[in-house]
Amino acid sequence: MKKATIIYWSGTGNTEMMANAIAEGVKVNGIDVEVVRVEDANKDMVINSEILAFGCPSMGIEVLEEEFMEPFIESLSDIDFSGKTVALFGSYDWGDGEWMRNWAERMKQYGANLVDEEGLIIHLTPDDEGIDNCKALGEQLARG
Repeated sequence: MKKATIIYWSGTGNTEMMANAIAEGVKVNGIDVEVVRVEDANKDMVINSEILAFGCPSMGIEVLEEEFMEPFIESLSDIDFSGKTVALFGSYDWGDGEWMRNWAERMKQYGANLVDEEGLIIHLTPDDEGIDNCKALGEQLARG
């Protein structure tokens, strides 16, 4: 059975809500999924999962959170992402999504097969439509 892992950082709870909704979507397809805060994650979780989602809100001048998420993502540069299905997601308050575009490009350079090349971004707290979009992303991830 495929293994799915969702690794995220959340400061206000918005990205955590997204992570949990994506997990619901993955579970619809009968796949076990683990949702992990990046502070508790390790590279082996990434290596041992066929389905991955990474979540982080936009921070500062549209960058990844710098204490935990940025170093974790940087640590993945030497992992073989072939055969892995990957999604990126996060919330934002302002800006135009530059952090997500940069992150998606970086993950493609790592060899990740992104199910949504633009990533899923939601302004502030996800509303019902946003939660539905997260669940749909989870279902898309599970289908590969």
